[in-house]
Order: sequence, then C-alpha cells, then structure tokens
Amino acid sequence: MKELELKYGCNPNQKPAKIYMKDGQLPITILNGKPGYINLLDAFNSWQLVKELKEATGMAAAASFKHVSPAGAAVCTPLDETLKKIYFVEGVELSDMATAYIRARGADRMSSYGDFVALSDECDEQTAEFLKREVSDGIIAPSYSEKALEILKSKRKGSYLVIQIDPQYIPHKQETKEVFGITFEQGRNDARITEELLREIPTAQKELPEEAKRDLLIALITLKYTQSNSVCYAKDGQAIGIGAGQQSRIHCTRLAGNKADIWFLRQHPKVLNLPFKEDIRRADRDNTIDVYISDDYDDVLRDGIWQAFFTEKPQVLTREEKQAWLEKLDGVSLGSDAFFPFGDNIERAHKSGVKYIAQAGGSVRDDNVIETCDKYGITMAFTGLRLFHH
Repeated sequence: MKELELKYGCNPNQKPAKIYMKDGQLPITILNGKPGYINLLDAFNSWQLVKELKEATGMAAAASFKHVSPAGAAVCTPLDETLKKIYFVEGVELSDMATAYIRARGADRMSSYGDFVALSDECDEQTAEFLKREVSDGIIAPSYSEKALEILKSKRKGSYLVIQIDPQYIPHKQETKEVFGITFEQGRNDARITEELLREIPTAQKELPEEAKRDLLIALITLKYTQSNSVCYAKDGQAIGIGAGQQSRIHCTRLAGNKADIWFLRQHPKVLNLPFKEDIRRADRDNTIDVYISDDYDDVLRDGIWQAFFTEKPQVLTREEKQAWLEKLDGVSLGSDAFFPFGDNIERAHKSGVKYIAQAGGSVRDDNVIETCDKYGITMAFTGLRLFHH
C-alpha cells in the first residue's frame, strides 16, 4: 500500500487528508479502526521513541503520546509495591511489556487521558487487558498476539485504532514537509543517544551511577521526540515529568518539575489511603487525586464536593506535609533539549530531587550553571547535542 486516506487533517474541516510514500510501500498495516492525521503523527513519533529506547537500554519500552509530545515514556524496570498501588496494579505479576506500558501511562495520568500508545515489542494479552480499561485513541507496535488483537479490536465499540509497523523500516535520510505552500527539507535527526554523550562532566561532582546513566538516556531520547523547548525529569527507568513546547526554558523546567512533584506526592501515605467510593471512575479518581494534592483542596472541603468521591471526609494534606514529603525525593535525572541559559533552572531542578543532569552546554553563562550545580553537589554532563523537535 502506497497511500492511505485519513478521516481528516488536524481538524474536521481539513479535508481531504492522506499519507503516502513517494517510493516504496507504507511501513504500516491498519489492523483495526480508521486513523486521523494527528493519530499518525503521534504514532510515528512515539514509535521512533520506543524503538530508540529499546536500542539504548536493551529493555522493552513504551510511550504514551498526546498532541505530538510524550506524556510518559518508560522501560520495564520492576515496580515496587507503592508504585503498583498508585498505578492500580497491586497483586499482579507483570510481563516486561505490561510493566513498561504501566510506567509510561502512570507518570502523568491526566495528560495520558486519550493518549496514543507505542510499544517497542509485541503487544501481549496482559498489556492489551490493561490498555482496554484506559481511555486511549490507539496503539502502534511491531506485532500483536492473537488474544491481544482480539481484546483491542473490542475496545471503543470496535473502533479502536490498531497499527502494526514494520520494525525493519528505515526512512530516507532527507525529510520534507510543507508549510504555507512552501516545502522545507532537512536531514533526518538520526543522532544516536548513547552513554558516549555523558563523558564530558564539567562539574566538581563526577559520580554518575549506572541507574543515572540509564535515566539520562531515557530523558534525552524522550526529548528527541518532544516539541521544543523541552525538559524531562526521569527516575527508576521512566519519565516522571515532561515540560514541552514552552518558549522559555525555565518554564519547561518548572512545568516538568511540577509534574515530577505530583508523581511523587501521589505516593504520600495520605494519598494512598484516600477513602474513595468503590464505583468511582478511573478518570474521576485521577482528577480527584490531582485536586487533593493541589492547594485548591480547601475549597473542595468547604463546598462539600468531597462527598461525590469519598466515603468520608479525608484529612487535608497540608502545605508543610507536602514540602516535607518532597524533600525525600532524590536521585532524579534531568535532561534538556538545549543548553540552560541561567542557573535558575538548576535551582528549580534541585527542588525536585535532581542529582544528575545532561544538557547540550554552550551557553555564555555555562560557568554560572556549573557553579549552581556545584552548590548542590549535582553531576552535570555536557552532551554537545541539541535536540530541538518541531
């Protein structure tokens, strides 16, 4: 198949729409559903991300994509009991593929609502079962077990989009796109993200454990397919906060840091023991946890809205309790798709437990950034590689 007609372009009024190959056949097969323009942008970006994560780490990888940027990305490092609880998979033995997917989806569940999923390896039955219960638009993977495909085809009243991609497909070196009737052409960004990028360490602290190297690679590969400017916090084999598409780098760092903080606050004992009603929907539970963690929860208590979700009035998670809990967050890795222009980014990163950083370097204020890292004992590598993505 050289050409595939789409439902519409970015918006329903943008018709007709299609994808096609100038040479050769399309590397995908639509196993179920009808794709849209944004579906395929998410699919092709997310597939590249998980393919590169697998190549860099040797581990099964998954991504959760929304609007051409990842909401989460992860490899299959084991889940501890707390993470199993906040990811709603207690008491379950997980396959590698299911583990990676659950980590990717669990990083930022609100942003992952209605996502597009990418898997580096075959989608097995267990992964399909977990995916079936989530609100999602589609999935791309190199293959599907017979049972997994049957489960996915039943999702969304039979309209769930299932794409199989040829894992051996290699695109042309040159890529083009058209904007306002004008064609742009550039060399494809085929830069490999490996530990070689982490060798130049200008900070006083030089220690870079193997786990940190893995997490920095995850952060950098995630950023390679995130709309710029972008910053990614990673820990224990997964992204825990992604700040995408901001005009100011400090805003990326704050946005991603706030998401990392929420990820960690969800592990607070008060959050783990919230008295939810049994019939509350998954999305409502995620939204309620977000409100409970936020400073707006006092309004919820005052207005009596809590009665819609809880069997009894929960105790407030005070600002002091939140701060004390966040001070326990440590060993976080952070990647940036370009250099940090000021030390304020490091100050914000430090507040979310960042101990390891990989960024391009090359700012006229590199000395200030290095000095700020030294202030907090942070190890920082200069990769020399910018990863803008538009």
